[in-house]
Amino acid sequence: MDSGPDRGLVDGRSPFSVEETLARIENVLRETGVTLFCVVDHSGEAERAGLRMAPTMLVIFGNPVAGTPVMVAAPSVAIDLPLKALVWQDDGGRVWVSYNNPDYLRSRHGVPDDLARNIGAAGPLIKNALA
Repeated sequence: MDSGPDRGLVDGRSPFSVEETLARIENVLRETGVTLFCVVDHSGEAERAGLRMAPTMLVIFGNPVAGTPVMVAAPSVAIDLPLKALVWQDDGGRVWVSYNNPDYLRSRHGVPDDLARNIGAAGPLIKNALA
């Protein structure tokens, strides 16, 4: 996984299609007891509007037991929670998974160090899904 320091994102290449990557992420979330709040099908919505867009899906997930204390300590982090993973295909047909760098979120919102691990779940979950 690669992190763009100025963008606050971690980008990782998936060896699977967008659909398979999404299914694998959903399976890992179920297996680990993390709540899948919703999946936003950006490309599907674009198509319904008569527009073209490469496959692009946003997965919104989290754990209220972990996230709530973070939002209590640093209320502005609620703009970035629940956690999200963007599964997308580039112009070359490669599939990527992008998510917010937890260090970026911690710095951006002043999340206390003792709660930093609560916002770091995306990376391990996604790495597990892509294994």
